[in-house]
Amino acid sequence: MNTIVEPGLVADLPIPSYTPAGNETQIFELAWQNRLPLLLKGPTGCGKTRFVAHMAARLGLPLLTVACHDDLTAADLVGRHLISGEGTIWSDGPLTRAVRLGGICYLDEVVEARKDTTVVLHPLADDRRVLPIDRTGELLAAPPSFMLVVSYNPGYQNLLKGMKPSTRQRFVSLSFDFPAPEREIEIVQGETGLDGARCAQLVKLAGALRALKDRDLEEAASTRLLIYAATLMQSGLAAEDACRVAIVESLSDEPATIAALMDVVRAVFG
Repeated sequence: MNTIVEPGLVADLPIPSYTPAGNETQIFELAWQNRLPLLLKGPTGCGKTRFVAHMAARLGLPLLTVACHDDLTAADLVGRHLISGEGTIWSDGPLTRAVRLGGICYLDEVVEARKDTTVVLHPLADDRRVLPIDRTGELLAAPPSFMLVVSYNPGYQNLLKGMKPSTRQRFVSLSFDFPAPEREIEIVQGETGLDGARCAQLVKLAGALRALKDRDLEEAASTRLLIYAATLMQSGLAAEDACRVAIVESLSDEPATIAALMDVVRAVFG
């Protein structure tokens, strides 16, 4: 699924809220000013996508987001010929559109895409800053405002889905992690309006569940899931039910694991 913000709408959209953990907003701006591609590393749901949306709006740039998956090919990014009533026409993919618009192309979880996508990214991610479109014979030069941003979750890699060093070393890299407890409480409360005491309980629960990662859980409880639970609680759902549907059921399908996680929920909210 692609998220596309057209350039004419950028000025009319509010800047998505984002609370910096350090100097990442400065690094992003400097990378953009110096035409450097950016790699964001961190666990699922820690704020990488929100950060990119925040920076695109802050800089007034169109943003095209691609959620990468196993079947995503280079043609999906660059474009392809389509048959219409008027004959065969060329249709730009999101990467090509971002280059033409001089905006930001954000490839979320880039290692999930097929390996041929790497070949497309390399000329854009080094000093050439060009996009070869083999099917049309066009060599598209990226304008100064264009920026390539990719992300992945290092903790979820395997030998078949790692990022090659030849690709990784073309990027400036930023590491993300879950916020410190005090900051995470502020984020959850700011996003949902839930009272501080219950936000603190949710963050405490997240800490307990994150301690189980790599032992009983494949993924940690993300800030995104805390916001989902807080939203339901703010709307009147009981804390235990909100935590079950928004957090626990999203972390596991195993009945025994779910039961154990719910024991943790009850210990925090009991």
